[in-house]
Amino acid sequence: MDVALAHLDRPFDYLVPAELDDVAVPGTRVKVRFAGQLVDGWLLARADDSGHTGRLAYLEKVVSPEPVLAPEIARLARAVADRYAGNLADVLRLAVPPRHARVEKEPHDEQPTPTPESGAAGDAVAAVVPGEAVGPGEAVDPRGWRDYPTGPALLRALTDGRAPRAVWSALPGEDWAARYADAVAATVAGGRGAVVVVPDARDLDRLDAALTGVLGPGRHVSLSAALGPARRYRAFLAARRGQVPVVIGTRAAMFAPVPRLGLVAVWDDGDDLHSEPRAPYPHARDVLLTRAQLGEAGALVGGYARTAEAQLLLETGWAREVVADRATVRARIPAIAPTGDDPQLARDPGAATARLPSLAWTAARDALRADLPVLVQVPRRGYLPSVSCADCRTPARCAHCAGPLALPSAGGTPACRWCARVAAAYACPQCGGRRLRAAVTGARRTAEELGRAFPDVPVRTSGREEVLTDVPGGAALVVATPGAEPVAEGGYGAVLLLDSWALLTRADLRAGEEALRRWLAATALARPAPAGRVVVVADGALAPVQALLRWDAAWFAGRELAERRELGFPPAVRMASVTGPAEAVADLLAAARLPGDAEVLGPVPADEGRERMLVRVPRARAAALAEALHSAAGVRTARKAADPVRLQVDPLSLF
Repeated sequence: MDVALAHLDRPFDYLVPAELDDVAVPGTRVKVRFAGQLVDGWLLARADDSGHTGRLAYLEKVVSPEPVLAPEIARLARAVADRYAGNLADVLRLAVPPRHARVEKEPHDEQPTPTPESGAAGDAVAAVVPGEAVGPGEAVDPRGWRDYPTGPALLRALTDGRAPRAVWSALPGEDWAARYADAVAATVAGGRGAVVVVPDARDLDRLDAALTGVLGPGRHVSLSAALGPARRYRAFLAARRGQVPVVIGTRAAMFAPVPRLGLVAVWDDGDDLHSEPRAPYPHARDVLLTRAQLGEAGALVGGYARTAEAQLLLETGWAREVVADRATVRARIPAIAPTGDDPQLARDPGAATARLPSLAWTAARDALRADLPVLVQVPRRGYLPSVSCADCRTPARCAHCAGPLALPSAGGTPACRWCARVAAAYACPQCGGRRLRAAVTGARRTAEELGRAFPDVPVRTSGREEVLTDVPGGAALVVATPGAEPVAEGGYGAVLLLDSWALLTRADLRAGEEALRRWLAATALARPAPAGRVVVVADGALAPVQALLRWDAAWFAGRELAERRELGFPPAVRMASVTGPAEAVADLLAAARLPGDAEVLGPVPADEGRERMLVRVPRARAAALAEALHSAAGVRTARKAADPVRLQVDPLSLF
């Protein structure tokens, strides 16, 4: 039933009336009578008899004869619910998009996607020429995978119908979408399907174009919440009916039904967009890896950076590493330099405090003189997203809600970022001063400053208001926030990574990992040395900066995982957060039969006056922890406890 209550999180038996016998098949949507109300439900299975000793009610209605819930997806949904201490109904709501009756009634091709006639390993197959569509039984040219010693073997394993599991560290300038398209094509050539999940719409467009070039049109569909109800449901039905062998998309595609699944892949798994904001808050990477485990499919986790979770897959032997040798890395990376190391400080003592040190200014000037574009990455959007008193440096805050004040433009009036109230008559509560200064500089202010420094050069911005996909290869300044960097034709001549402190000093377990991920993504857009230069405004002794200088995400991921293992943080352990009003949190934990080796940490303040408790167990006890918390939630819902409590297992943010 579609009732998200923990104490009702189990299947219920119903009788099927004779008039519904033909259409009541597993996977269909149904209506049932429960507790006197008509509720939605899913028909999970048919059986000749029931172990229930009481009287059974009848199904009220089959909403649609379309079996949209595939058996393997139902099994996956149950596993995901158990892993995240959630309810099956919540997971199914994420897995199957809402029904669109008109789309269901549209005519469609009943023939499934063709598979190879011969399934014998080692049969002779035709080679695929790059740029031509690949068909069943054809070998895929490794192309760019040859830059990685184990890359061609990965494609051969997929074509042969095996289930390789790989963690891929992409080279700078790598056309990652083309490499993923090759891996998908190899899977399709082996007669199986694939699911690929990317963080956002820009990445989805790149992968869509790459797959169309390799597979040909009509061989895959894209799934994204941004498509709208009709288009999304149409794409979902095409996959469920077996009309296409490949589904790509944002996290909405992680549950996509694909017959004979041979590969699941995720790009840039460290991006927080992969984390579902709705209960039970699953992460796309973990859902896909669970699919690979349950369905004996291959798995590919790739990115310029590497998360601690991906490193754990390697250290436990679950996956193999796909990386280039150091000679290839050195030939592909741009020249990368920090501004905070000792030699640079000796030449430019002001580099320690300057926002645009002379090294960065020189790199930008030289690239522009060579008629090459320059990328400037700024962590914060807006003009001046944070201001302070010009006299005593006290942060300027809203008198109504204590939120930070920001300036929208050079002549704008300060306004609160939380409640949007204008503070035209602001006076510092400490010294009475009325003048404001920049505490944090945003992308638009940076563009304004660079426009004055290079008056004859066009300045473009890419951020939340307008995200550029690409820019031409001529001289230009491109100011972008992380994740919104456009691709430049031929690559950037210089990349400047400003305000590194804003990334590195965040009160977050993943601050260093996230900073490196964003830097590597921007650095990957630069030309190789000597034409390409990257300047990071940071101390060169910091571990994330060292990893950037050497383009060695593997080293940093191993170091990060070792530190988390020593301190007892995910993914080395399993940790759950319990958030809600203090009394409700205490009530749930009191009802939970936690494992004997569980550690309860906290409380720590949470948002909106709530508090958060953390429960930590060894990874071997992860299932026991999830079951204990889910059972305790069931106790509370059974007695209709008023205050809700949010359960999250391994949340991205712990504090």
